Amino acid sequence: MRYFGPPIALPSGMIRLLWGLLLPLALGAQTASLAGTVVDPSGASIPGAHVMLQRLDGPGEWPAETGLDGAFRFAGLASGRYEVRASREQFQPATARLRVGPRPAPPLRLVLEIATLTQELTVADPAARVSAEAAGNVDTVRLDAATLADLPVLGNDILGAVSRFLDASALGAGGVTLVVDGMETAKLGVTASAIQEVRINQNPYSAEFFSPGRGRVEIITKQEAPAFHGEFNFRFRDHHLDARNAFASYRPPEQRRIFEGHFTGPLGKSKKTSFLVSAQREEEDLHSLIYARTVAGLLQEQFPNPQRDTELYGRVIHRASGKSTFTAGYEYEWGSESGADVGGFSLPESASDRADHYHAVLFRHQWLPAPKLINMLHLRWRLSEDRTVARRPGERKIVVVDAFTSGGAQSDRRESDSRGELTEVLSLTRGPHVIKAGAAIREVGRRSYADWSNREGTFSFSSLEDYLAGRPFSFTRQEGDPRVAFFRQESGGFLQDDIRVRASLSLGVGLRYDRQTYPADHNNFAPRLGFAWAPGRRQRTVLRGGAGVFYDRVGSGPPREVAQFDGRRLQRLVLSDPGYPEPFSGGAAASVRPPSVVRFAPDLRSSYLLQYSLGVERQVREKTAVTLNYTAVRGKKMFRSRDLNAPTPPQYARPDAALGVLRQIESSARLATHALDVGLRGDLSRFFNGGIRCTLGRAYNDTGGIDSLPADSLDLTGEWARADFDRRHRLELYGVAKAGRFFRLGTSLSLNSGAPYGLTTGRDDNRDGAARDRPAGVRRNSLEGPGSATLDLRCSRDFPLREKGPEVSVSLDAFNVFNRVNYSGYIGNLSSPFFGRPVAARAARRVQLSLRFEF
Repeated sequence: MRYFGPPIALPSGMIRLLWGLLLPLALGAQTASLAGTVVDPSGASIPGAHVMLQRLDGPGEWPAETGLDGAFRFAGLASGRYEVRASREQFQPATARLRVGPRPAPPLRLVLEIATLTQELTVADPAARVSAEAAGNVDTVRLDAATLADLPVLGNDILGAVSRFLDASALGAGGVTLVVDGMETAKLGVTASAIQEVRINQNPYSAEFFSPGRGRVEIITKQEAPAFHGEFNFRFRDHHLDARNAFASYRPPEQRRIFEGHFTGPLGKSKKTSFLVSAQREEEDLHSLIYARTVAGLLQEQFPNPQRDTELYGRVIHRASGKSTFTAGYEYEWGSESGADVGGFSLPESASDRADHYHAVLFRHQWLPAPKLINMLHLRWRLSEDRTVARRPGERKIVVVDAFTSGGAQSDRRESDSRGELTEVLSLTRGPHVIKAGAAIREVGRRSYADWSNREGTFSFSSLEDYLAGRPFSFTRQEGDPRVAFFRQESGGFLQDDIRVRASLSLGVGLRYDRQTYPADHNNFAPRLGFAWAPGRRQRTVLRGGAGVFYDRVGSGPPREVAQFDGRRLQRLVLSDPGYPEPFSGGAAASVRPPSVVRFAPDLRSSYLLQYSLGVERQVREKTAVTLNYTAVRGKKMFRSRDLNAPTPPQYARPDAALGVLRQIESSARLATHALDVGLRGDLSRFFNGGIRCTLGRAYNDTGGIDSLPADSLDLTGEWARADFDRRHRLELYGVAKAGRFFRLGTSLSLNSGAPYGLTTGRDDNRDGAARDRPAGVRRNSLEGPGSATLDLRCSRDFPLREKGPEVSVSLDAFNVFNRVNYSGYIGNLSSPFFGRPVAARAARRVQLSLRFEF
């Protein structure tokens, strides 16, 4: 039998070893199991409910959590008397007692009544309790709706606020994986107040998910309620409350207004049909900061960059019976931005305007054909359109590397994306097994592009001196037909078995298969394995580990460029040492106009990560746990670009004179990371609940990404170096302190050591058309900038309008409270007037006022 997967023996060997050792225990153990569902008064399932099982006639306590179907399960139980308690925000807890014996217990059904707004529930956070479940890792970042409401979040950017908990080495070329209500997608589908819970690193080695735990964000949205509930939020920022950026000469007149909320309840008089509607309007009068060096000297200027965004979401849920539920929804977004592409080195004449539209329809079906069998079907069809237009077309662009960019933007682009998404998951509970099998089509559809940019051409200069002398090192221009359309398909399937071998030991074994149109590599089998073992009767310490293979995606950009820049349809001309101001006047460069080509390598394969980890979790107090984890990642066949037609010394002429740049996208790079982190989660004191994570790590690779070209395409020895995202030391702290009824203080602290950056000459000595050359013997990312420190705070207080009625909350956020200057954008270009200096800094202190009304 031939194996078509990657040449990795570790996961399969571990699986065989553990099965051989533990299968006899699984077959011989005389244990029982308990399963059930948590529902609301209308019978609809409640996902994300916290379930606690406690033995009444002996020691033992086990946490669990309901899935999207509201189901929970406990396996490996000894016979005896137990108490089950289920709770969830906005619901009153429910408790049931029962006896578990050798015979399978009937499924348990817990109904949670809707709680009043002023009722306070004391619920133990399962994320702060160790568990012998393979999917119960304590180092999960879990933020429920109440915590999200108390933590400092700039605007309503929930994803931006939690992105710092992700691991850049786990993102890949496709970026972060977003999973909403069990379906991988590109959009949230609701606005911020309709989010029930956010999770990162939940069950990191599950075959159900495409990415590792720290490469994905899981969102659970609020469910439609049988009674009317709603929330309205208003957030406000003004420049009078903010500090001045370190690189700005004054504070620009900025203001930001956000109106957002959601409303849910029964549809008419029906007891089986309900709805949820959420909406958001953002009005941002912002400014871009220009910091450049021109022939007239240093230029510090603020350029208006107003942005508008409108989002509308609505869905209806119908409970046809106790076993079948249907959901239908519609999503709409519209946005605009004026004065884009200006800032940093780009001067005002580079401005362009953007507009985008997004429509989507959603269908979901939940079906329980048997008491222990659940089927979930998700469908979504989406259509998006984006348009970018330059304000000053018809002007050639001038680029003085790391000094200034002037001339017309020449931006004229249109993009349309029509795609379908499908997810089908079947869950079966049988004895100590919870088996999940599913298939997903992340994308199947048509993308079309039209790019009329850079029609007039761009001159590039190495320095201000070369610009004054009229000596550009390259001239680039696009000619031909920019319109292209192609179909894409990304799909996958998985089989996952979570096995409770004993009360103190569980395994998670899975296999995943992924396939995409580009590259045409169909041997992408990804085995996954996770385990958790809690020695001792009290199970206060858990040894946890796992290993898995995770494939990557190329994204939509490379297929578009391969289709466009084929040497015939759309031609990208690259001339070295052109004439100025007329590039085709005189000289050898004027006699030919060779087109540049982008292509996939003939042996291109899907890149993949092998991640493995081992750690220990310890329950130090009832609601506090400490973790210690070591994680390593090995990246194989990582994506990179390379110029196969690079000029060869000593004449530095291109081997094929009929071509310019022959950019080949390859899977020939690698990645290696190591990380040791210590975490503390739960009740860190009497008044503070949250988490802290300290990480010591290292990340090396030899690629800057799928679109990145090396300094010398003929010699890659200097590319293996610190990764762009490498940070040796990191500390993240988040949590909420409660001062009784007076106020709540949400805290977010982020400390990072310096990031690497490269040393370059700023010149095009190898005549490849780019100023990426490094001094002899210097490797990539050989320099390091300073570290960063940011403290954000939110102070909030609730004001009930009447007993057991609606309430108003007032919040004050301060971002970068101490107004620390966190420099970024260090220049390693020896030809730049800013060499060795930063040219940008992260945002100075900003203040945000928020008002929330909930009923």
